[in-house]
Amino acid sequence: MSAKIYLIILKTGIYLSLLSVFLVFNNLLFPFITSKQLFFNILIEILVVIWLALIIKYPEFRPKKSLISYGLIGFFAAVLLSCIFSVDFNLSFWGDIERMLGFFHILHFLFLYFIIIIVFRDFKDWRNLFLASVTAAILISYDSIFRTAFATIGNTAYVSGYIIFNIYFALILFFNWRESEQKNRYNWLINLLFLAAILIMLSVMKVTHTRGAYVGLAVSFFILFLLVVVLAGSKKVKIYSLTAIAVMFILIPLVFIYSKSNLVQNNSILRTITQISAKTPTFQTRLISWQTAFRDFPHHPLLGTGWGNFAITFDKYFDPKFYSYTTGETYFDRAHNNLIEIMSTSGLLGLLAYLSIFVVAYYYLIKGLKRGQIKVPDFILLTCLIIGYFIQNLVVFDSLVTYLALMITLAYIYWLSNKDEVVEYTSKELDNKEIITWLAAGLIMLVIIFQYNIKPWLMLDETIKGQLAFSRGDTLAGIEAYQKAESYNTVLNRDSRSSLINLISANPTILSKLDNNKAKEALDFMIKMAEANVTYNPHDSMMQMQLANILNTASIFYTDNASQFYYYSDRSLEAIDKSIAASPGRVTIYFTKAQIHITRNEKDKAIETLKDALALNPGYNEPRCLLAKVYIYYSQLAEGYQVMDQCLDMGGSGSLAPADFVKTLINFYSDKKDYPRLIKLYEKLTSLESDAKIWVNLARLYADQGQTDQAITAANKASELDPTLKSASEEFISKLKK
Repeated sequence: MSAKIYLIILKTGIYLSLLSVFLVFNNLLFPFITSKQLFFNILIEILVVIWLALIIKYPEFRPKKSLISYGLIGFFAAVLLSCIFSVDFNLSFWGDIERMLGFFHILHFLFLYFIIIIVFRDFKDWRNLFLASVTAAILISYDSIFRTAFATIGNTAYVSGYIIFNIYFALILFFNWRESEQKNRYNWLINLLFLAAILIMLSVMKVTHTRGAYVGLAVSFFILFLLVVVLAGSKKVKIYSLTAIAVMFILIPLVFIYSKSNLVQNNSILRTITQISAKTPTFQTRLISWQTAFRDFPHHPLLGTGWGNFAITFDKYFDPKFYSYTTGETYFDRAHNNLIEIMSTSGLLGLLAYLSIFVVAYYYLIKGLKRGQIKVPDFILLTCLIIGYFIQNLVVFDSLVTYLALMITLAYIYWLSNKDEVVEYTSKELDNKEIITWLAAGLIMLVIIFQYNIKPWLMLDETIKGQLAFSRGDTLAGIEAYQKAESYNTVLNRDSRSSLINLISANPTILSKLDNNKAKEALDFMIKMAEANVTYNPHDSMMQMQLANILNTASIFYTDNASQFYYYSDRSLEAIDKSIAASPGRVTIYFTKAQIHITRNEKDKAIETLKDALALNPGYNEPRCLLAKVYIYYSQLAEGYQVMDQCLDMGGSGSLAPADFVKTLINFYSDKKDYPRLIKLYEKLTSLESDAKIWVNLARLYADQGQTDQAITAANKASELDPTLKSASEEFISKLKK
């Protein structure tokens, strides 16, 4: 095959890789991630075979020596080394379904870089690639603005990072288009379209509200104007840039000074900028996660805990004060700071190798600028692009879309530093080397595609089928689908197993829909899956907790058989103790241990466990509310209602359930005529049951306490649920207004 055909195929493949940003297959688990990465993997694996055949048959196309290439290879080598010595090799090398950022997956981006640098050899090629990327980004922007903020990418932070790259790609096109198309009289219109594209992409920032992206983009623009002042030849351009800098210096402080003004509050971008503060809960939780990385660093300074294993570090040093800022997102599998993430998981070796990539990139940019090989606009734009990307990544981490754009950026810098080299080649006949390459590489890639992409795809599909079966109440079909998913025995089965274990542990009554033997088989199957996940890393707190939960579920199933009950219950306690040992500061694990003790009817141990949990962070109300519930459950009413008073006064009614328990509390506080607490309980009950009578009682309580607006709202809600109450509701509201 001729070199020209090879190049056409490879270029087409690169363009096709950009389609990955749009792919969302709802029949896959974590569709925003898996759909894109599996497609991208398969595409790159096919392209690698063609790329190998090309560079073997035509040596003149082999990549030239470049420090950028060496830096990338060094970084990936450091990551691989960290995988080998990882605390969880499976997670490091293969990754998980939620992120798909294991070494195997990110290695595909290295191949993408090497394919790009040998096939894009003049600015026309790069113009077309940038056009394709910017076009994709505009479509994502429209999706983000008019449909949902996270578009088809699945995360607003990823959308913002992707947009930052493409804003600069559009600027590169803007400043280079006229030179590349000198005879085109419509250049002015084309450049106008580029400016329109930039404005559209900037508009995305109004809906993503990603503060890190705002800071990254703003700093990169400030440095852009600063570099223009230093490097631009035109005095007018220098003056315009100085004016822009002055405006930024004046406006940004004014935005913070008048942060409460209508002008700022009515503008989503300005409002989000004023929320940038070290005191925000989001920043505080990030800070806690970063501190855990630094605490663990002395134990793994050279190679880290292993690529992708930040969750182990985060759990090990989890600080209970985390719950003072949020009770929602408490599991961090990433540091939300790319540099700290790399340092923690791949050590100094990985961090220095990563930083070396950008050091040598700037070396080539500066060297090219001095030699006149790289134009001032390209130098400024690429410098600022990397700065913007770097700053944004100080509060987030890379994803497929940013890796994709980063490889394009580095490949472009490579081309700028080598663009004067001309490759001459002659067509050659099919030879033995070419045939052997196609056969050997093709066979290897077919095995890889099937084993590590197609089989995981089928496994993910069956997992979703299982979840759908459970949602429609078909327990047997759900179990069978999960069993089929497990039968594929892929390197990514971990998350499929976890999803079933969590589903059953949260609602064990599901198993009652099966006959006794089928239920036992299902429990045995799930226990084996939980044990398989634990074997990846016995010090994984979450995996041990999942094992404890499913073993406790099994013990409940065998309550009529004492030996079987304690066989599973003892193992459950052993697993939960290991989970606590791996993350002693994580309060919620103690809840699981307390539940196990309750299942064993060990009242004192359950109460003691919840007291231990409460002591970790007295400001976190959920353990207090659970402790009150356990006291009441065991008829220790004096202690129970004393603690329940505290629970309600500290705003803990939201964690109370089920409805029957809340009704018991309502009866108690009704007898006491404790109306403020009673209102909180009725408010909670409205979220647990849809009953007009609840709203009627709540409306009366609001009225008695002088909360007229709330009483009117409750009365209207009651009439909505029961239209026969409409006239009574209107009369009630009329009296309130009078």
